[in-house]
Amino acid sequence: MPRYVDGFVICVPKKNMAAYTKMAKLGRKIWMEHGALDYVEAVGDDLKVKFGLPFTKMAKAKAGETVVFSYITYKSRKHRDAVNKKVMADKRMDCSGQKAPFDMKRFAYGGFKAFVEA
Repeated sequence: MPRYVDGFVICVPKKNMAAYTKMAKLGRKIWMEHGALDYVEAVGDDLKVKFGLPFTKMAKAKAGETVVFSYITYKSRKHRDAVNKKVMADKRMDCSGQKAPFDMKRFAYGGFKAFVEA
């Protein structure tokens, strides 16, 4: 059965990367504890590409921002739904009263069914 992937593209102000990193490390811990197969957060490094559409342009990154590309892997969509239900019920995910280190209105997310895998 092909795996399932939740993918994210997020513009993060460079000045907020320490706060984002702290949040991401907690997220990784929680998702992995609840059954995710893999959890990766990757910060833009080589974004001035010579072909295609750069992530910075696609994500409409502003001056002083970088792009973070992230993904979480699951056994299947059903497994993703079960894991995410547990994650959302986890008290450590309560961020009420806290300001996100990025603009949530510019947060891109989607679920993807893998069709080519190693």
